[in-house]
Amino acid sequence: MSHTITDTNFEFPGQKSVYKGKVREVYTLQNDILVMIATDRLSAFDVVMPKGIPYKGQILNQIATKMMAQTEDLVPNWLISTPDPNVAIGHACEPFKVEMVIRGYMSGHAAREYKAGRRLLCGVPMPEGMKENDAFPEPIITPATKAEMGDHDEDISREDILARGIVSKEDYEILEKYTRALFKRGTELAAERGLILVDTKYEFGKTKSGEIVLIDEIHTPDSSRYFYADGYQERQDRGEAQKQLSKEFVRQWLISNGFQGIEGQVLPIMSDEYIETVSERYIELYENITGEAFVRADLTNINERIESNVLNYLNTL
Repeated sequence: MSHTITDTNFEFPGQKSVYKGKVREVYTLQNDILVMIATDRLSAFDVVMPKGIPYKGQILNQIATKMMAQTEDLVPNWLISTPDPNVAIGHACEPFKVEMVIRGYMSGHAAREYKAGRRLLCGVPMPEGMKENDAFPEPIITPATKAEMGDHDEDISREDILARGIVSKEDYEILEKYTRALFKRGTELAAERGLILVDTKYEFGKTKSGEIVLIDEIHTPDSSRYFYADGYQERQDRGEAQKQLSKEFVRQWLISNGFQGIEGQVLPIMSDEYIETVSERYIELYENITGEAFVRADLTNINERIESNVLNYLNTL
């Protein structure tokens, strides 16, 4: 798996700082410009896997930038240009310290909470009598915030966000409005591809001028869960698992190998053969979500390619 990008150490002109997240690395330059590089790192249960997944960064970056182009009439976003398959360049923003999670179906974390007997998720009631992967009567917003200690996301209610002053009431109402509008558009785009957008998360920031904009990724298999629409109801009626497009298959593999990110658990080793299947699955996700054939970028020397493409773009500014 040598042809992957799992870490970068660039020095771009006017570079002020670097932030390295679980998957993306963000270089802040002068003039409030950000260079965001989508690496091939794979994160699950808030843990980064030791090996990269070929083409994963390219896939996430290209889905996200395509989806931003398809939603910019609804919600302004941070994006300026994509000079490389793994790179997005945009406006620097002050991120809101909440992730706006919206769920159309009771799946994943919501289903695990429901099975544990809880009927409130982030202060939002979940109806009695639901089965895993049933649709909610209407989509619910279940925000998450970073724990004060550690990297795990924490559920939080709208009321707590406002009471703790994490986001102002005025701004939060805009975040909710944008979240619902994006999810509606994402649902429509998915339906065109024979898919169901099950749940997703959006992140927002505020520009220096005070405008709230969409940042980070949108409608990717890392941030979203998709079901195949064909056969969905039949599978529900039979009590079968849904056929889905997301990285849930990686989570399920980890669970089956005794790992859920809980302290004391040992991270299982992914063989090169399994990593290759994960890469192929991500390519399948790309092609199903976008409706376009995936064009593999040159992996001969990814770091040099990225550096050259970014520098060429920056020279045009």
